[in-house]
Parts: sequence; C-alpha cells; structure tokens
Amino acid sequence: MQQGVADFRWFGLFDGSKNADDALDALVNDLSIHRIEAHTDLNFTRRHTYHRSDIELDFHGHTVTTEGIVLNTKDNPFGAVMFFQGTATGDIQTVTLSKTIAELSDILEVPNSSAFQVEDWWNAQVNNNPAGKAQRELDYLLMVTEIIDSTHIRVNYKLGWALAAGRVITYKKMKPVFHCHVRNMKFVGVPVPPTNSTTVRPFDTWDQIGSNPVAYEFAVRCDASGIVATKVFWPVVQRRYCTHYVTERCELYNPEERDWGGTGYLTQQLNVLYGHVRDCNTSNARHLNDFTCAGYCMVENCHGDGDDYGPFVTHGQFEHDLVYIGNSGLLSFANSGTTWGDSAKRITVKKHIATRIVAHKKLTDLTLEDVHAIKKEGLDNSGTIWANADGLQMRGCTTEMMLTLSQSSNRSARKNIADGCTFGMTPDYEIARPVRSTAVGNLPVSSDFVMQNCEFINVDNNNIGSINRLVLINTWFTGVSPTSRPVRVGSVDVTVQGGGFRNSGLLLTGTFDSVATGTEDQSIAVGGGAQLSGTNAEKAFLKSNNTKGVVTWSFGDCKSTAADSSTAHFSIPAGTGNLKAIGARFTNGKYEAAATAFGSGRYFFLTSCIEQGVNRAALPPENDTIKHSAGNITLS
Repeated sequence: MQQGVADFRWFGLFDGSKNADDALDALVNDLSIHRIEAHTDLNFTRRHTYHRSDIELDFHGHTVTTEGIVLNTKDNPFGAVMFFQGTATGDIQTVTLSKTIAELSDILEVPNSSAFQVEDWWNAQVNNNPAGKAQRELDYLLMVTEIIDSTHIRVNYKLGWALAAGRVITYKKMKPVFHCHVRNMKFVGVPVPPTNSTTVRPFDTWDQIGSNPVAYEFAVRCDASGIVATKVFWPVVQRRYCTHYVTERCELYNPEERDWGGTGYLTQQLNVLYGHVRDCNTSNARHLNDFTCAGYCMVENCHGDGDDYGPFVTHGQFEHDLVYIGNSGLLSFANSGTTWGDSAKRITVKKHIATRIVAHKKLTDLTLEDVHAIKKEGLDNSGTIWANADGLQMRGCTTEMMLTLSQSSNRSARKNIADGCTFGMTPDYEIARPVRSTAVGNLPVSSDFVMQNCEFINVDNNNIGSINRLVLINTWFTGVSPTSRPVRVGSVDVTVQGGGFRNSGLLLTGTFDSVATGTEDQSIAVGGGAQLSGTNAEKAFLKSNNTKGVVTWSFGDCKSTAADSSTAHFSIPAGTGNLKAIGARFTNGKYEAAATAFGSGRYFFLTSCIEQGVNRAALPPENDTIKHSAGNITLS
C-alpha cells in the first residue's frame, strides 16, 4: 500500500537510462500521492505543466538530465521540466478608483464586493503608469482577508505605493497551486550553441533548445530547495505571481548562456510577495537573485563569484521593502530602464561585500549597513557605491575607490545620512555632479546631506558640485599627498563641525544654482574643534573661486596649522564676501583676502583668535566694517 508516497523505481527506472516523463506524469496526476521520491538518476525529454496542489518531489541528490528534450516555445523561461501553474477561473472585475489609495493601505476599492469571498485569491493589476509601458505599482496575487463594505475589501498586502484616483485596477480570480515543493536535485542541462549577440538569435529555434528544472506561476507556499544546477539556459527556479515561498540551498554553476536577457539566473522572481531566498550560491552566472515588482522579500547568506554581471538585481518595477543580509556579490537596484519605472523603495542591505553597489536610479529610502565595495582588477568602476540621495542612509560602509551621490527622485521624508563610513577616492571623480554639468549620467543632488564620523581618503580634485546643505560632523578628508588638489564644493551651505582636512581642503566653486534666491551665494562655517593641517596644490585650506555670489565665511572653535608660509588658512578673491572669525587658532601660513573682497554692506571681523607665525600682510585695510587687529593674541 503506497500511503501517498511514490517512487520512480516503481516504473523500472534504476539508472537514468530510460526517460522518466511518463512516470512523472502518472505520479503527479495521481491525487492520492502527496510525495514522490527518486533514488536513482533520471532523464526527462518533455516539459511538464501541472495544475495540482499538495505534492512534494524529492530527488535525494540524484542527477536529473534532459538529453533529447523537446524544443521549448520561444522566449519562455516557464518551459521548465516541471512547471506548477495556477489557473484563472474566468471571473474578472474592473474598477476605476474614486479616491487615491494611500501607500501602505491594505484596503482596496472594488466594483462590487459581493463577487469576493474571504480567502479567495485574485490577481490585482493596476493599469500602466503613463510614464512607461510596464510601469505598474500593483500587480500581485492577493488573498481576500475581509469584506469591508459594498465597494471595499481588505487583502493580505500593504501597498508599497500610492495609487491615484482615476487609475484602473483589474481583478482576475485565480485558483493557485499550493504546497508544490521540489527538493534535492542535481540538474544538468543541455548544450546551447554560443552567440555573440544579445538581441538576434543565431537561428530561429536557438533559445528553445536549453532546459531548466523548475518554474512556478500563481503559486502559494511552493518551495524549492537543494537544487544544484549547471548548463542551464533559463533560470533554475523561475517564479511569477508567487507568494509565501522559500528558495534555499540552491546553486548554479556555469550556465550555458548569460548575455541573452533572462538567461543564466539562479532565480528570477516576477510580481512576488513574501519570498525568502537563503543559503544559495552561484559561479559565473548572470544573476543569483532577480526581483521585478517584488515586495516584502528577504535574501540572506547568498554568495556569487565571477560577479561582473551582478548577482543581486531589481528591475525597478516599483519593488519595495526588500532586505538583504549577509550576502556577497554585485548589487544593482532599479537599473533596467524606464520601461519598468526605474523605481524602488525601502531596500535594506546589511553585512554585504560587493565589487559595486549600483543604486542611483529612483531608489527611495535605501539603507546600507556594514556594506563594503571592493576593487576588482579589470572590472570598471569596481570598489564604488553609486547611490540616490533620496532618504539614503549609510552606516559603517566602505569603498575602496569612490562614493558617487546623485538624485533621481525626491520622495523621501527621511534625511540623507552617512555615519561611520570610510570612502576611498579616485582622483578627479565626482562625489556629487555639479548642477550645470553637461556630462551624461548621474543627476546633481538638490537635497541636504549629513556626513558624520566619516573619512574620505586619497582625496585629489574630487567634486561635491551639488548637495544643497552639506553638513560634515567629525568627518575627515585626507589628500593623497601635500600636492593633492582640494575638494571642489558647489553647495549653498557647508557646515564643518569637528573632523577636518589633512593635505586637503575645500574650494568653493559657486556652481550650485540656488533656485530660492536666483544667486550663487554660498556660506561655510568651521567649528566644533575642526582641524586643518598640511598643505595642498591650491596652497589654501579654504578658498573661493566664486566671483558671482556672496560667500559668507564663519570660523569658530577650530585649529588651522599650515605646513609652510605660502599656505593660506583662507583665500578670498575680489568681489563680495563676509567673514567672521571668533575664537579660532591659526598657526603658520598666511591670511589671503583681496582688498576689494568686502564691498559695501559687507564685513570682515576677526577677533579673539590666537595667531602664531601667521603672515597678515594680505589682509584688507581696516575701516568701519573691516576689523581684524583688536582682541587677538598674536605670537611670533
């Protein structure tokens, strides 16, 4: 008596020499069977689609091959050996939203709630955002959890994005498959001829040859575990419209193809909720984990080597609330083009090592903690973090080569902060692009940014050409050498509290357009025990090249020590400016301020400072608004 547990050996399959397709169909389609075991190697030559629930297939680590498998249909990653697919009931409901549905709401408007029952499953899809042909903020398999009133239901999902009045939601009632698990398989695909193109098939059936083991669509609580694959074409585990699932202890080594779109993945997950991917590995693959329109998912302890392609990606179709913990491999978020929306929200990455972190598109409220970007020889832009300054928060992160900030969106209510980070710099690279830059690429930063307890090393002619208000708290900039060029700054307002500059400094460029005032005014305040020391190529710790706006300088409790007599503590050109220095300490070097730097209505006030060996010869003559002789302690 089989008691619901079946064995491929019942069908005379003992060594993988016979095709196992008929046996698979017979066992899966027998609803009295809930578990199928393999204790030998198996070969499959057909692609099987099943619509049943409550079935587990355990291959106990034996090898599954697909020698002689029939051709797939074109461009079809769901043409797997085993495809578990829910079915549509044919019931379709459509509603035009009468009111905006707020972000994080779990109550949806429907045309008539009498068509919905608690524990029904529906595919809820909003019509395309006009900005892109596949931009849909809502497109998931959802369960009804409560009937609120005649036109509202509660579902098992909190919206990641607001939906405006006038948008249209289409509901399609589904009969998902449940509890269809595939476990412990060594999968070997079939050879596929190589191609040099990413868009043109070398021959008509080229992308139909390859094989992959498992796919799910409209599936609930369907897990994949212990699948170790090589020579696959489409993803090892392909999912769409899935929820409450685990993919674990799966591996992919050396897929047949990885340049053609969608190929060479360990797992691709489209329109999924509540997924958990853990303890997985890839080598020389395209992506370990791909999310497109995913919400409330987690990836942990997953590692990809040979990661030039990017083991961890999202497409930017409004993914939200994703968590990555303890992984390694290149990260690229919301970076697949405007077709999908270039958008994601509330992604958290902790304890991650990567050659690059690419997150400069419309990625809101990104959190990076203990994340490290390392340089890899031969990989362009490795050792860098590119991030969108829209609620960006970084803690304990490092880069070996560069931090680049940009701003593609302005959606966040939280502050941009970097805390306890160390950023290696590459000479001449931009930390934040100037507003009037004509270069193609990252956009300037119009928001504020706070950097505290951070360090920038190997600084040389790096550019903070934008960032509205830049606050540096206990943050250090260290030049490559005494001939390093200082950091160019176009921020409207710069505050330096503690920390300071070693063989570096700030060059105020005035390249930020202040929309509020229509001028190029800038201000800089240095205090809180900040220290400036050494020298640099400009021979000035703080210098202005801004001749079009008013630059206001403020020195408080700070210590400025020049390495030689030709280095200026501040260098102020002709034009309009204000300077206040009270309680600062200046040692060696000189002051440098043009006689015409402080025009009508401007001031220069230096008092209660301690000066030792400072050359004052280049200060402007005193008058009613220029005072710099009285109240200072001057030592030779």
